[in-house]
Amino acid sequence: MLQSILSFDNRLVEKLPQDPDTERSVRQVSAAWSAVAPEPVSAPELIATSPDMMRVLGIPPEVATRPEFADVFSGNTVLPGMQPHATNYGGHQFGHWAGQLGDGRAITLAEVIASSGQHWELQLKGAGRTPYSRHADGRAVLRSSAREFLCSEAMHFLGVPTTRALSLIATGDAVVRDMFYDGHPKAEPGAIVCRASPSFIRFGHFQLPNARGDTALLHEWVTFCIARDFPHISSSGEAAYAQWFEEICVRTARMVAEWMRVGFVHGVMNTDNMSVLGLTIDYGPYGFVDAFDPDFTPNTTDAQGRRYRFGWQPRIAYWNLQQLALALSPLFKDASPLQAGLEAYALTYGQLDRQNAARKLGLSNCTDEDMQLLRDLQAWMHAGEVDMTLCFNALNVETIEDLRAESFDDACYDSEKQSAQAETLTQWLDRYKARARADVWSWSERMQTMRLANPAFILRNWIVQRAIEQAETGDYQGIHDLLDVLQRPYDTHLGYTGRAGRRPDWARNAPGCSMLSCSS
Repeated sequence: MLQSILSFDNRLVEKLPQDPDTERSVRQVSAAWSAVAPEPVSAPELIATSPDMMRVLGIPPEVATRPEFADVFSGNTVLPGMQPHATNYGGHQFGHWAGQLGDGRAITLAEVIASSGQHWELQLKGAGRTPYSRHADGRAVLRSSAREFLCSEAMHFLGVPTTRALSLIATGDAVVRDMFYDGHPKAEPGAIVCRASPSFIRFGHFQLPNARGDTALLHEWVTFCIARDFPHISSSGEAAYAQWFEEICVRTARMVAEWMRVGFVHGVMNTDNMSVLGLTIDYGPYGFVDAFDPDFTPNTTDAQGRRYRFGWQPRIAYWNLQQLALALSPLFKDASPLQAGLEAYALTYGQLDRQNAARKLGLSNCTDEDMQLLRDLQAWMHAGEVDMTLCFNALNVETIEDLRAESFDDACYDSEKQSAQAETLTQWLDRYKARARADVWSWSERMQTMRLANPAFILRNWIVQRAIEQAETGDYQGIHDLLDVLQRPYDTHLGYTGRAGRRPDWARNAPGCSMLSCSS
């Protein structure tokens, strides 16, 4: 059935040089990709599919109920026309060059053309060892796979540029992981997520050949990427490269601006985790901000340096783009086109930051004074330990007379800090009301804009953790419930909102609910 639905278009493996070695052994590879089949699992069982991605790919819902679906998207069956492979790339990890990295536990099954004509890569994460597994097993556990499956779809419906997820499948096999790297490994249920994207090409795909002095392969990667993923670029040579790089910079700015709008923290903004399409990729130890804190990082590995903290994400993205510019520099006569791209990032991000400030505050435009108004609100949230999402929800009330300090009670985590900051909030509300009254927008226009800018539901770590713990017992209803809710994140009447959305005290430092490791 799937064979008749999916139309394959494997351009990457057709156009870019292949690793001649077909062994699965870990090694240094000088080519663009390696042929590698998924390793079979013992008892594939479908946990969930994304109804929206099923629709996008033209797969009828009833197909997912058939054993063939779980067999294909666990990797047990490779359909004719699929060409499973892992790609080769490098990257900077936590600011340091790490050399060759590659798809260590991700295997692309195929490139397909959806019924709409849109091009997608289908990739299995946790499907077994590849030549880039660096002595790991290439597998993934249920907790990390469920988190990636759910957050990919949550981000899409929040309006954040992202890779997608098609399916989540339990493997029936145990995977041993040391969750906190503290010398206490244990066996956990294994799972595989099938993720989908128009392209999985990363900054690191260009960094590695440049680092090795392989300008020919660098040129091949760039030429291929432009032809497949940026077909609207009609110029050639250096002009095409310059336009392409600038588009990468602009798309990256849009992605990060949306992260900041909804309070998302990626956790591992290494250059190998940066998409050339400006899509959020590789959902590892991510988190959404609960109590507003620009220094928040959900990654235990980053607990000391906090390089990838919430407030630093815009500057880290710029640094990563600088590393991409350096990798591409052999293709340019001088650095001015690359510098122009970096300037486009800064300009675009600055503009979007102001637009998002206006939207979140419900204002028709955003002046310097309005930016300060937002910064002062954020300072109050930080000092008073106030939930970012619930704070902006509380700001959106039916009438200006309804806007009172008590409106924010459910957003506060610490009553003593709330009391200490009470006068600050009162003064801020007076300023905000005066600004809102002076705006050209009506109150109803303001409310509608704020509703679409400030989600009522975000995929908080503690909520996901409860669903994961339920799933580890074989009960997948919690995952299904979340999948339903996350498709309507701006609907204020849904469950998990209001007080139910605020992080409970027990989750403040609980495993899986506050900080997470890269272990999967």
